[in-house]
Amino acid sequence: MIKQLPISLSGARKRDVRTQFAALCYRVRKGKIQVLMITSRGTQRWIVPKGWPMDGRTPAESAMQEAWEEAGVRGKSDGRCLGIYSFSKDADDLGALPCLAMVYAVEVEHLADEFPEAGQRKRSWMSRKKAARLVEEPELASILRDFDPRTATGNP
Repeated sequence: MIKQLPISLSGARKRDVRTQFAALCYRVRKGKIQVLMITSRGTQRWIVPKGWPMDGRTPAESAMQEAWEEAGVRGKSDGRCLGIYSFSKDADDLGALPCLAMVYAVEVEHLADEFPEAGQRKRSWMSRKKAARLVEEPELASILRDFDPRTATGNP
């Protein structure tokens, strides 16, 4: 497997398609896969933790940092991208920005009660099927529905 190197940020224009890194946080309980969903701060819709690239971190490391900040997750990732979904992000000063999110699985080892955005979001464990029904992005719904960490690729 090719090892992802840390990224270096330079030269991106603010109106270009932007990339974010997302964490599909999961656990397996009694043979059932559960995913951890959080609410967005503004509209309170169900999403996965995600955020902008971080200089000097790999995409998977950036996704794990977002999982910590937004959901209180400490865990591990094998660094493989599960898939990509598109969405539009409201940026106050720029309007709607077209974005792509690369999704990385994060196996949850610990869920903290105190974390940076604890008072700003709700979080809930749910089945992949329920999570897929609750998200607005069809590509993310497909990634959630098909995700299975027990297979070699993360997808059936």
